[in-house]
Amino acid sequence: LKVRGPNIMLGYYRAENPGVIDPPAGGWHDTGDICAVDPLRFVTIKGRAKRFAKIAGEMVSLAAVEQICADLWPEHPPSVVAVPDAKKGERLVMVTTKPGAQRSDIAAHMKAKGATELMAPSEVLVVEAIPVLGSGKTDYVEINRLVRNRLGLDKAA
Repeated sequence: LKVRGPNIMLGYYRAENPGVIDPPAGGWHDTGDICAVDPLRFVTIKGRAKRFAKIAGEMVSLAAVEQICADLWPEHPPSVVAVPDAKKGERLVMVTTKPGAQRSDIAAHMKAKGATELMAPSEVLVVEAIPVLGSGKTDYVEINRLVRNRLGLDKAA
């Protein structure tokens, strides 16, 4: 979603050019949101651009995957993050507090819900608690760190 108008910020101050406002390209500010416009021209925000994974060339909404997975174990809301994958570009990892959670359970549930195979997390990690920020929102930076550490991906970086 890109916006412009008299009520939109003039630009950013950049460290490399102190005191000078760097306006958005063409006057359009990129919000970082992914949206859809229906036939009546209503705009619906679908998620954040950073909360999508590109798997085998397809964009997959991490929030949509979380929503489908949450239906299986409502008392254990999951978090889903993307990690690098040599074959498909990225793959999904689900983090949950559900003891004994198995990928096969998630895959079967997602298939029953009509989700594509690309949306099924390739791995499930069980944790004691999902990290949250002081605001109570999910701390995806910490979840990414936790997942990369548990999968040994930090060593490859």
